[in-house]
Amino acid sequence: MSTLTLVYAILFYAATAILIGGLAYRIYVYSRTPAPLKIPTTPAPTTTTGVVMRMGREVVLFESLFKSNKWIWVFGWLFHFGLLLVLTRHLRYFLEPIPYWVVAMQPFGKYASFLMVIGLGGLWARRFLVDRVRYISTPSDHLILALLIAIGMSGMMMTFVAHTDIEHLKMFILGLMYFDIQELPGDPILMVHLALIASLMMIFPISKLLHAPGVFFSPTRNQADNSREKRHLSAWAAKLEK
Repeated sequence: MSTLTLVYAILFYAATAILIGGLAYRIYVYSRTPAPLKIPTTPAPTTTTGVVMRMGREVVLFESLFKSNKWIWVFGWLFHFGLLLVLTRHLRYFLEPIPYWVVAMQPFGKYASFLMVIGLGGLWARRFLVDRVRYISTPSDHLILALLIAIGMSGMMMTFVAHTDIEHLKMFILGLMYFDIQELPGDPILMVHLALIASLMMIFPISKLLHAPGVFFSPTRNQADNSREKRHLSAWAAKLEK
């Protein structure tokens, strides 16, 4: 086993531990944060079924973003839809045998990388071109977008320009999953791509990318507008009444 393979194996084990541990902690904090007021954004559903449908539209269609800004919605949806297809395509590295539906998604995931990068480019340009957005943008906002674009571009380089040995790459990834480390191909672009992915995994729990799980804990979205029918009490207030 080469030193490079060992370094990347340790890197991905550490990144996975940070990602899973960090997400678990953040979700725990979100779940324990009290919501003392009934504050769903109106017009809001009045039943639990309505809340579930609203959350589904928010997660899949970005409903509130569509209502507020159509251009941001276009770029945001392009990025997320492209990312979904790309991630689906990458399942071939983690599964053996490869399911038929993952095989069927390969050509779509291959070109979805363009949608992903175009969407990211539009979202990043917004942070330079829109005055009020540029004013509130922090260095971390730019760095995250740059990191995501770099991941997409390096992946496209391996797909369309300098192909890597995907069979040995899959052996390496499966080896990590089963704690049987296999040799990693020494492709420079692949090294950059994997290092960027590991970096993203490690900063995810402390970045604004936490809106992915956070949306499910937003009281403006997950509450029903039934304050007249049912008294709302946060957990700590309910304990005081007992």
